[in-house]
Amino acid sequence: MVDYGHPLRFGSFITPSAAAPARTVELAVLTEEAGLDLVTFQDHPYQPAFLDTWTLLSWVAARTERVHLSGNVLNVPLRTPAVLAGAAASLDLLSGGRVELGLGAGGFWDAIAAMGVPKLTPAQSVAALSQAIDVIRGRWDVTDRSVLRAGGEHHRVDGAKRGPAPAHAIPIHLGALKPAMQRLIGRKADGWLPSLAYLQPGDLARGNATIDTAAQREGRDPREIVRLLNVSPRQSVEDLVELALSEGVSTFILASDDPSTIDRFGREVAPAVREAVGAARARRGTATGRVRGPLALAKRRPGIDYEGVPEALATTAVEPGDRDYSRYTASYLRSGAPGLVLRPQTVKEVQEAVRFAARHRDLPLGIFSAGHGLSGRSLNRDGLVIDVGALDRIEVLDPSAGTVRIGPGATWLEVAEALAPHGLAISSGDYGGVGVGGLATAGGIGWLARKHGLTIDHLRSVEVVLADGTLTHASSTENADLFWAVRGAGANFGVVVSFEFRAARVGEVAFAQLAYDAGDAAGLLERWGAAMEAAPRTVGGQLILGRGGSAQAMLVVDSADPDTVLAQLQPFADVARLTDQAVSITTYDQLMRAFVSDAPQQGRGEPLSHSGLVAHLSPEVARASVALLESGSSYWYQVRAVGGAVADVPADATAYAGRSANFNLVAFGTPGTDFDRRWSALAPHLDGMYLSFESDTGEETVARAFPPAHFDRLRGLKAEYDPTGLFRDNFYIAPALEDAEVPAG
Repeated sequence: MVDYGHPLRFGSFITPSAAAPARTVELAVLTEEAGLDLVTFQDHPYQPAFLDTWTLLSWVAARTERVHLSGNVLNVPLRTPAVLAGAAASLDLLSGGRVELGLGAGGFWDAIAAMGVPKLTPAQSVAALSQAIDVIRGRWDVTDRSVLRAGGEHHRVDGAKRGPAPAHAIPIHLGALKPAMQRLIGRKADGWLPSLAYLQPGDLARGNATIDTAAQREGRDPREIVRLLNVSPRQSVEDLVELALSEGVSTFILASDDPSTIDRFGREVAPAVREAVGAARARRGTATGRVRGPLALAKRRPGIDYEGVPEALATTAVEPGDRDYSRYTASYLRSGAPGLVLRPQTVKEVQEAVRFAARHRDLPLGIFSAGHGLSGRSLNRDGLVIDVGALDRIEVLDPSAGTVRIGPGATWLEVAEALAPHGLAISSGDYGGVGVGGLATAGGIGWLARKHGLTIDHLRSVEVVLADGTLTHASSTENADLFWAVRGAGANFGVVVSFEFRAARVGEVAFAQLAYDAGDAAGLLERWGAAMEAAPRTVGGQLILGRGGSAQAMLVVDSADPDTVLAQLQPFADVARLTDQAVSITTYDQLMRAFVSDAPQQGRGEPLSHSGLVAHLSPEVARASVALLESGSSYWYQVRAVGGAVADVPADATAYAGRSANFNLVAFGTPGTDFDRRWSALAPHLDGMYLSFESDTGEETVARAFPPAHFDRLRGLKAEYDPTGLFRDNFYIAPALEDAEVPAG
C-alpha cells in the first residue's frame, strides 16, 4: 500500500469528435462548471474522425477560465518537440498558466508511419521521448542564455533560441505501460498517466515500484512524481478512495462524453472522494503537500523556516530548487536570488505571508507585483519575496462615476484594456507591463500626467496588510494618515492588496514620435523644455537623449482632432531639425500595448540610475545634462514632463511632494565611470526626486525625495505602523523611535 500524499484532483477525458465539435467544446466548458480541475483529450493526428488536439486545446482555453488543459496523451512522433515546447508555453501564457503536457511515445506506429514519420522500435521510441523531454525543457529554460543544444538521434536542436518561457512550470506527464517507459518517468517526468482499462491487477503497484526505484537512483524523491489515472464511470467512490490510499493515485480523469456523468463526477463523486481520503489521511498522519527531492532541498538557504510555511502558502511557494524559480532570478534591470517566494492567492494568504515574514525579520523582504521597478528591490538575495501577482482582479464598480477596484498584481495594460470599453483611463506610467502595486504607491508619472495628474491623484482608498498582518482600510476619511503615506511612500507601510481609483474620461489620443538632430543637445533641451511649459495641458510626454547625438521625443496629445494635434505639436517640431517623425491617432489602451513585452525579464547585476525633479530645463541644467552624456558615464537620459494637473494638488496633500516640478530627470549610468560625480553637478538644480527611477539607497537618498516636514511625518507614521522595520528593503524610512530595535538592511 502506498499513498504519496498528493492533493487530489479530478478531470475529464473527452473524445475530440470532428463530427460534433461544438458539443466537444461544451463538454469541456461543463467540466469547468462542474468544479473539475482538468480537461483532457486524446491525440491521434492520423485519425480523420478527430479534431486536431492542439487546436482544440487552444479553443477550449479561450472558452474557459480556471480548468487546466492537457493532451491525454500528445503524440510526440508527430509533434516536433521544439515546436511543441513553444506552442505549450504560448498557450500557457495565454491561458494564465493552465497547461499541462501529457506525452506519449507513439504506439500506433503503422498509422504514424503512414503520416511520413520513420517507424521506431519500442526501445527507439523510449529514447526519442527522452530526447524530446530534454528539448522541450531546454526551450523553456530562458535563464540559460546560451543557445540550445539538446536531444539526440531522433529529436535534436543545435543552436536554437530558447523561449518563450511558460507562465508556470508546466508539468510533463507520460502515458506508460511498460517498465522502460516507467523508468523514464522516474528519471525525468513529473507524472505517470496510464488508463485503468489497460492495466491488470498488480500493474499499478509494479509500475509505482519501477518508477520509485528509477527516481531514487536519479537522486529524486518518488513523491515528486504525481500518479494520474484515466478511469471509467464504472469506478465507484469506494474504488477511487482505495486507488488513492493504496495505489498512490491522486488525479482521477473520467473517460466519458456523457454530460450528466461528467457533471455528477464533479459535483458528487469528487467531493465524496476528497472527504473520505482526507479523513483517512488525517487518521494515518499521512504527510501531504508539495514534495521536493534531495536536489531541490539542497538548494534551500539558511535561516528560513521552510517547514513552517503556512499550509495555504506551501502549495504555491517557490524555492531555489523549483522550476518556477527562474521567474524570480531577474527583474527589469536587476538580478535576484531569493531564498523563498510566497505566492498568496487571496488577501487572507497575504496576511499569512506577512506574518511569516515577520518571523524572519533578519532577512530581506521584497514585495513583487510585476518586477518592473528600476531599482529591482522587489527581489533580493537569500531573503523572502511576497509575489502578489495572483491578486490581479480589475472590477469596474460604476462606469458612470469612473470608479474601479484593482488588485496589485494587475498590470497597467490590463487596467487600460478593462477601462477602454467604458471610455475611461488612469494615467499610469508609460509601460504597459508595470504592475499596479509598485507604481500606485510611488506616484505614477504617465503620458497624461499634465492633463490628469499622477496615478496616486486618482486614488480614493486602499486596503493594506500591515506589518502585524492585520488588514486595514485607508482613505481620506479613514486612517487618513496612512492614506497620505501610501501615496508616495507606500512600500514602507505594508502590502496594498486593493486600490480603488476614480478613472478619467479619455477618448482617442494622438501619439507622436519626433527624432531630432541633436548636434546642439543643450539648446535642444532648453527649447524643448520651454515648449512643454508653454504647451496646453493636453500635451505630455518625454524626451530621450542617447549617446552619439541621438534624441527622440514621444508625445501624447489628448485630442483626436488632426488640426488641434498638429497645432499643439508644431512648437516641438520647431525646437531642432527633425530627422524623422510619425503621428497616429490611437486609444489609450493601444498606446499602453505598444510599450509592453512578453519576453521574460532578464536584468543582471546591479542597475545604476539617478532621478531628480526640476522646475525648468535651464541653461545650467541643460549643460550639466549634456556633460553627463558626453562623458560616457551615462548611456540614456530621459526628461519626463510633469507640471500641469500634477501641480494642482497641494504639496502636503500626499507623501509625494514634488508638485512644483515641471520635469523629472532620469539617467542610467555606466558602471566603472564617474557617473555619480557627473550627476552631482545637477544636484544644485534639483528639488526632490521620484524614487521609482532611483537605484541608490540609504537614508540620505530617501531623505532627498521628501521635504523635511514630509520626512519627519513619514518617520512618525513608520513608528506607528511598522516600528520594527519589517518593510525596509525598498527605500526604507526609519521610524522616529529613539529606542527602536530595527534590523539593519
